[in-house]
Amino acid sequence: MTALGPRDADVAPTDRPADPAAAPEGVLGKRHRALSIGIVSVVLLIAFEATAVGTAMPVAARELHGIALYAFAFSAYFTTSLFAMVLSGQWADRRGPLAPLTTGIAAFAAGLLLSGTASTMLLFILGRAVQGLGGGLVIVALYVVISRAYPERLRPAILAAFAASWVVPSVVGPLASGAVTEHLGWRWVFVGIPVLVVFPLALALPAIRRMAAGPADPEAPVPPFDRRRIRLALGISLGAGLLQFAGQDLRWLSLLPAAVGVALLVPAVLGLLPRGTYRAARGLPSVVLLRGIAAGSFVAAESFVPLMLVTERGLSVTMAGLSLAVGGGTWAFGSFVQSRPRMDPYRERLVSLGMVLVAAAIATVPTVLNPAVPVWVVGVAWAFGCFGMGMVIASTSVLLLKLSAPEEAGTNSAALQISDGLANVMLLAVGGAVFAALGGGSVAGHPPVAGAATGSHPAAFAAVFLPMACVALVGAWVATRLHGREG
Repeated sequence: MTALGPRDADVAPTDRPADPAAAPEGVLGKRHRALSIGIVSVVLLIAFEATAVGTAMPVAARELHGIALYAFAFSAYFTTSLFAMVLSGQWADRRGPLAPLTTGIAAFAAGLLLSGTASTMLLFILGRAVQGLGGGLVIVALYVVISRAYPERLRPAILAAFAASWVVPSVVGPLASGAVTEHLGWRWVFVGIPVLVVFPLALALPAIRRMAAGPADPEAPVPPFDRRRIRLALGISLGAGLLQFAGQDLRWLSLLPAAVGVALLVPAVLGLLPRGTYRAARGLPSVVLLRGIAAGSFVAAESFVPLMLVTERGLSVTMAGLSLAVGGGTWAFGSFVQSRPRMDPYRERLVSLGMVLVAAAIATVPTVLNPAVPVWVVGVAWAFGCFGMGMVIASTSVLLLKLSAPEEAGTNSAALQISDGLANVMLLAVGGAVFAALGGGSVAGHPPVAGAATGSHPAAFAAVFLPMACVALVGAWVATRLHGREG
């Protein structure tokens, strides 16, 4: 081994440019500055929307007399975004990311306006569905922009910036949304966000048109859309929607839509994810599988942390939420660590370490079910878990782009996002079913008390966290299979 990094192997130290202006630029260098600020602003907007709208949603549902349909406001976004991810991947691979990105931002804004001006809950849900189409188009198109506009050495840094852009909205979003909802009304949260679209569009679109527009190979004939994948995308969206409906209905008759949902979902997932994903084949399939394992186990566990702290340890809702707030900063720090060039040769080890940290954090959280364990243990454990997630999520994105040919970046990015979203839904559904089966569904009605709640159900919480920790440990093994065999 020489002192030179893998990207410097063909440049001797004496050949390095003496002029600092000729040195390689970073993501904020002259060439990439406008693009970087623009696309990070887009992610910042999506992050702010996710945190702000979630805060205003209960008030909107109550005023529109749609509490019974509340869950569908979330599932409508998810099901349409799954279809849009596949469509965006094909669109970007064939025509470039500019068109799906601009269309997605327009649909995202239109959905917010439709929900913000809705007079009934059904119109509100329709707006969320339109918004999901836009979100699915945007997220995949952004990955294609990164694969085309940034050299490989800069991709970890721009993905780290994406992670950092979630930190401020995760803290400011709920506070700002709560203040606007209280003083101006929930509608202003929805209709006000589209105004913020103008700035990132003005910065990013000219740079994308210059650096990443058009097909990957302008000389090659443009293939038609893969109609089979479009049909599979419709199947995966409809199947996920039926499963969510069955899970919310909870009657014997719900077994019928659940069976139809599974029948649609299984072949669609096998057709849309890389071959060998389900058996952790080396390389790209394991990258896609790991993304789902990491996101699903973490989100499923995190969803139950505030409820456990409120019902079992008597914390207020605000304090329970703040116990997880530090995780936003450590997540960004983990993403920053993986972005350092010197870490690139050790990426597989970083990801394995990250999954071990996630598993340890999830397994540590239920220890506070013992009143003798201080509640600040949750905050410390979750800070380490988020640090691990920052390394894992950003690294899987980097590896996906590294293992994808330019003309396949959109399709593979869509597969990564599908794995992420489906794992969230499936593991949340499993965790919720186990939690309810052990009597946990009744803890929400218990008044919070200092210390352990009388008549609580600690076993129900433990039955969620411990299996999710095991799932995360499986992810640590999958992380050893991210690179193909050499030779």
